[in-house]
Formats: sequence, structure tokens, C-alpha cells
Amino acid sequence: MHFYCAPLEGLTSYQFRTVHHRFFHGVEKYFTPFLSTNQTHNFGNRELREIVPENTAGVPTVPQLLSRVAEDFLWALALCRDMGYTEVNLNLGCPSATVTAKGKGAGFLSDLDALARFFDAVFSKADIAVSVKTRLGMHDCTEFEPLLELYNRYPISELIIHPRVRDDLYRAPVRPDSFSHAVAHSLHPLCYNGDIATQSAYADFTARFPSVDRVMIGRGLIGTPFLLDVLLGKAPPTQTRETLRNFHDTLYDAYRSTYGSNRNTMFRMKELWFYLIHLFDGSEALGKKLRRTTSVEEFRFLTAEIFQTLPLYRDANPCWLPQESSHPHTP
Repeated sequence: MHFYCAPLEGLTSYQFRTVHHRFFHGVEKYFTPFLSTNQTHNFGNRELREIVPENTAGVPTVPQLLSRVAEDFLWALALCRDMGYTEVNLNLGCPSATVTAKGKGAGFLSDLDALARFFDAVFSKADIAVSVKTRLGMHDCTEFEPLLELYNRYPISELIIHPRVRDDLYRAPVRPDSFSHAVAHSLHPLCYNGDIATQSAYADFTARFPSVDRVMIGRGLIGTPFLLDVLLGKAPPTQTRETLRNFHDTLYDAYRSTYGSNRNTMFRMKELWFYLIHLFDGSEALGKKLRRTTSVEEFRFLTAEIFQTLPLYRDANPCWLPQESSHPHTP
């Protein structure tokens, strides 16, 4: 199986990707949070930091681009190519209202004629691989059949499917029947993305789709950073807790080095802890205190207490997923 790390705004920054790749195994591609193209053909410093070679050295990185204008997309593709990248990814999945209102992300899926013109222009000039990450449509999964027919007309290097429509956001369960349609009819290499956050969810997926050899995992790798090590048999229980704490502390230091503020670093780390806390048995009381604290000193005390006193599960309890997609944790 080929494993990819999904892009998550505010979570899978270059600091996270670098530190995760240092401590854990299995990720073959880390996709950046989307870089939004514009008519000025310039990226800001925040976006450039995600892709400049000095911040991605040794980490297999794929820039993800958000665009609906072929000229702007091709400018960004050329910039990435000149930095040494051999692939860029087009985001056709972001469900954010501020994105879809501009006809970008999943919003682009509502205009297949415009999307076809975009692809005509892009693939007539693209000189590196272009993969696509997509949802099933905007409002209803019946939109997916003509969308897949459109994708089949173009030399997309890889099709990553998140089997929800835009209106599902992340609240509704994934729609595996629509992914089955892609398995039967897609002409491209397929990658599955959506709610694989536990060992049992992965086992269910591989049993249902044995021919699919690519999986993209996002929140599952935030909630269980060593998930792939477990799946690959590389995470001895005696080492997992120590490795996880070293990962956490190294990531904290990386954020502090970037932001120059312990307070800003704490709030960035609390985004990680929203997911990570569910790896620890009996974490309700300390987790509640962690969510509420605005004190750096208390944050450090609480995280140290969590690592020192709470039993660690080998699999998260992903309560952030829709109920139908959740699986019990395992000790």
C-alpha cells in the first residue's frame, strides 16, 4: 500500500511534515495545505515557506494548488517545477464556503464546461505530473458519474477521491458506493481519502477495495501520528510513548523557532491536541483543562502530566468523525 498524508490547514505545515517524517514511517507523499493562485502571480511569504526547498529537504512533498484560472495554475506549476518538484496537485475538494463561493475547490465541480476548458489549457502545457484531489460533486453524488467521465478524458497522473459531496462537509458519513463506481470506471490510478483513522477502518477499507493500493490519511495521522508504523509493524509498544513525546516536544520547538512566541506556539499545538488527546485513556479531565488553558506554563504542565500518567492506546478513538465512520479504540 502507498500511503499519503492529506493536507490540513493549520495542522500539516512544513514544520509538522518535517518532524513527522523524522519520527514516523510510511508516508510516501506529504501534500501541502493549498496554495491559492492569483492574478498577480505571486505567493506570499507564508505560502512560499511551505514549498521552498530549504523547508522541504528530505521530505517527499507535493504542492497542492487551488485555482480555477489555467494561466494562474500554470504559473504556479512552473514555479514548483523550477524548485525541483515533479508533481503538483489540483484541489477540487475544499468545501469551505469562502473557497466555493469563488468557484474554487469543490465549487469548481458545479461547472463541468469551465472545468473542461481549464483542463484543456492546463494539460496542453503542463510539463510535470498533475494529480487531482476531488469530491463527488457539490450537492448530490449523482454528479459524480459525469465528473468521472470528464476526468477520464485527461492525462491526470493520479485521482484522489474524497467520497463526500461539498454539502456533506465533514459531518456526513463517506459514500463508499460512489468510490466503488470510480474503481469500476476510472482510467486513472486511484487513491482513497476519507475517515481512515483507525486500524479497523483501514482493515475494512482493504477488505472492500483490495485492488486499490493508495490511501491518503489526514486527521487519522494527526490523532495517531504512529498509525502507519502500527499498520506496517514498525511501532513496538515499549517505544511508542517515548517516540510520541519526542515528536511532540520537537514539533513544539520547531513552531517556537518559527513564531518566536511560546504563546503562539501553544495555540498552534492545541490544534494538534484536539485530535491527539483521544489516544490517551481517561483523558477527559486533563483534556478539558488543556482545551481551556491560555497559560503556557499550565499547557506545559498538563501535557507533561498526560504523557506521564495516562495509559496510551495503540489506536485513537476518533470522536471527531461521523458516528458511522468511527471505530472503537484498541488498547
